[in-house]
Amino acid sequence: MKAIRHSLLALTAFALSLPLQAADVFKLDGAHTTVSFTITHLLISEVGGRFNDVAGEITFADGAVTGAKATIQAASVDTGNEGRDKHLRNPDFFEVEKYPTITFESTKVEKDGDKFAMTGKFTMHGVTKEIRLPVTVKGPIQDPWGKTRLAVSTELTLSRKDYGMDKMTPAVGDEVRIKISAQGVKQ
Repeated sequence: MKAIRHSLLALTAFALSLPLQAADVFKLDGAHTTVSFTITHLLISEVGGRFNDVAGEITFADGAVTGAKATIQAASVDTGNEGRDKHLRNPDFFEVEKYPTITFESTKVEKDGDKFAMTGKFTMHGVTKEIRLPVTVKGPIQDPWGKTRLAVSTELTLSRKDYGMDKMTPAVGDEVRIKISAQGVKQ
């Protein structure tokens, strides 16, 4: 019994002496990260756009994504039409003077088959809601310049009304389909 106790103590001491493996942090590469959206216009057609200013990071440990956070500058909305973009920045939609950023921060990540399910707090137009994202992960890989890169992608649909952005309905649809393709570089 004494030998078992000493063995357990020795094993515990050994385990505690091992260095903890910290998660790798992958900073989002803005040149290779896209946040795009489509929405119905006048009940008959689809209009698309993107946000050009996205920053954030993905954490990765033990072969799995462990978290993510991102900040989108709402004023970077770009639909390819200057007049529409100006309208999207005003109080009818994003109200960028009052709500300059759209943010996401994960609170939980679960493996879901060969994909991950990421739950987190999403804030847009001053409203925070918990959302769950199906996430596909690719990498990490070594690029030709010796940097380690990781990519994640997801698609989701949000209701504008849920975020207090219900002006111009039904001329502009309520459901916004969002597609995110993010690439990060290990720091």
